[in-house]
Amino acid sequence: MATESPATRPVQVAEHPRLLKLKEMFNSKFGSIPKFYVRAPGRVNLIGEHVDYCGYSVLPMAIEQDLLIAVEPVKTYTLQLANTNPLYPDFSTSATNIQIDKTKPLWHNYFLCGLKGIQEHFGLSNLTGMNCLVDGNIPPSSGLSSSSALVCCAGLVTLTVLGMNLSKVELAEICAKSERYIGTEGGGMDQSISFLAEEGTAKLIEFSPLRATNVNLPSGAVFVIANSCVEMNKAATSHFNIRVMECRLAAKLLAKYKSLQWNKVLQLEEVQAKLGISLEEMLLVTEDALHPEPYSPEEICRCLGITLEELRTQILSPNTHDVLIFKLYQRAKHVYSEAARVLQFKKICEEAPENMVQLLGELMNQSHMSCRDMYECSCPELDQLVDICRKFGAEGSRLTGAGWGGCTVSIVPADKLISFLANVHKAYYQRSDGSLAPEKQSLFATKPGGGALVFLEA
Repeated sequence: MATESPATRPVQVAEHPRLLKLKEMFNSKFGSIPKFYVRAPGRVNLIGEHVDYCGYSVLPMAIEQDLLIAVEPVKTYTLQLANTNPLYPDFSTSATNIQIDKTKPLWHNYFLCGLKGIQEHFGLSNLTGMNCLVDGNIPPSSGLSSSSALVCCAGLVTLTVLGMNLSKVELAEICAKSERYIGTEGGGMDQSISFLAEEGTAKLIEFSPLRATNVNLPSGAVFVIANSCVEMNKAATSHFNIRVMECRLAAKLLAKYKSLQWNKVLQLEEVQAKLGISLEEMLLVTEDALHPEPYSPEEICRCLGITLEELRTQILSPNTHDVLIFKLYQRAKHVYSEAARVLQFKKICEEAPENMVQLLGELMNQSHMSCRDMYECSCPELDQLVDICRKFGAEGSRLTGAGWGGCTVSIVPADKLISFLANVHKAYYQRSDGSLAPEKQSLFATKPGGGALVFLEA
């Protein structure tokens, strides 16, 4: 798997309504026809929230919703981007001087991240120009990874235009790194599942080195995604990066407490690895080493024996310099307990006991409680939606993705699916005040989809 490149498939465009429509729109936009098409899926994380950037495994699956890009390489050095959705304006720039504005997470900047990542990987100063038309059906800002799908699509587009080859693992690592150009300190789950996904199976994704293991989900249950209709763009706020920094600081304080070389430690997983103890034991160390009351920057400096200037310049990211309190105990408790839940989830899927669906549901419920109470990345609408899903038959329900909005994922016994969908739709989306925009409403059962690939017209 490590050396395998993304698949290239011949396709009869006329037999695929969405591709055919994209081809026709491309022709009317650019006056020519695409040379090839690239697809990258969205994803839903079943369990393992906010642990990838701490070094721990996650358990996502690709979903059927995806991004498609129709592409035509051109002789000029101009990159022209357009989107089938009129909400996203056209964009044009020189392919020889890619500038990414971190202050504005505009849609085209995610494309530029993927392009720049491939350009820098191969050390290229000049890139050929291209015309690209993007079409997506992943609900935006919903925690289903539409942004990362665009980064991955752009990376694969650029690679294909250049006629170069990279493995899926290399592409995932480049795209994970390059998405940070937009200012998000993510961990790599989204890009990994986008390239490594296989139809019919979820994946346990481990990092350093990156590898993916099939996890077979229960046949008697369905995973259902529901959009809370609260949008959250993790690059537009500092919530996400503050959590990354809190975990980094917690790792350093735990390492110092255990007389490790704390200044070399960046992730909570490194502390566990260096101590050689279990996740359960790490929870006990956290209880001993950290206090539940928030830490001020001054207290952190006293604990580590550094100055405020050193804290800001050597540890914190630029958009967290002005944070006044850091909740280190709560964040570490969430990460170590959530990392353990991921491993339990995989073990239950492997052993497949009779009450498998119920056991997986309990882990998902525990995960949501921890996200809500210890990581504080939920919101009232997500909590309400989770309660509604459990009330109408879900064995477990939790927020998925970064949180603060976006979607929930629920495990529902297959025989309850039809009544579940009808009841949840009525209870959450059909509000008497009509406050939820119809275009944002989405509630759907999903099954594990395949990963990123290139289509060539047959």
